Amino acid sequence: MKTGIFIAIVLLSGCFAGIIYGALNLVIVEPYLDEAINIENQNMFSSGEEKDGPEFWVEYYEYRTWQKGGEILAGAILGTSIGSLFGIVYALSKKSLPSSNNIGKTLILAGLMWFTLFVIPFLKYPANPPTVGDEETVVLRGILYLSFIAISGLMAIGFYQIFKRLKDRNRILAIAGYAVSISMVFFIMPENPDTISAPMELINGFRLVAFFTSTVFWFTLALILGTFWQKTNPDLSNT
Repeated sequence: MKTGIFIAIVLLSGCFAGIIYGALNLVIVEPYLDEAINIENQNMFSSGEEKDGPEFWVEYYEYRTWQKGGEILAGAILGTSIGSLFGIVYALSKKSLPSSNNIGKTLILAGLMWFTLFVIPFLKYPANPPTVGDEETVVLRGILYLSFIAISGLMAIGFYQIFKRLKDRNRILAIAGYAVSISMVFFIMPENPDTISAPMELINGFRLVAFFTSTVFWFTLALILGTFWQKTNPDLSNT
């Protein structure tokens, strides 16, 4: 393994995919956040918690400008982190993945990780705009979501090991085992503790674009890493 090249292409792949992810969020997700925050602002004005005046709006627009300005940087940081994990998993599992080239292999791995680490947890705990929900339950909601990701990921690894040890005709048992086990966890895990008071049109629109941008991220990461890997062959020894 050419360690330097491996580290470079993994970090660059994650960073580039993260930049694309951040740019997409800035263009198609932020309008939903603006709408959700505006609803929260109006609620604060109605309750007397905040006063609707120039001072409030100057501070608000300064904060939102700063927040939006960091969207792409945040995406790059997140992408680099997930890309590092993806690169390590790919290096360890590359030989057992089907397909005759690295791009095909990374796309297959991305599909598996996307489904187990994103789609299944998303179905149980779909994304809501940050302003939706009780502030007192933020930690609990975060723990539930991350716990489900961890459970789904560990189950996928466990049943993958079983899958490798079974003969071709019996490998469907490992897939069925994962499906049954994660379905049980899906129904056992607690529901989101918050009731949604925001318009469902806003919530569903936000969830749709959040799902889209995250999906684009996973498969963009796979394409970039697969292309880099194909060009540089970091798994070949230096000798």
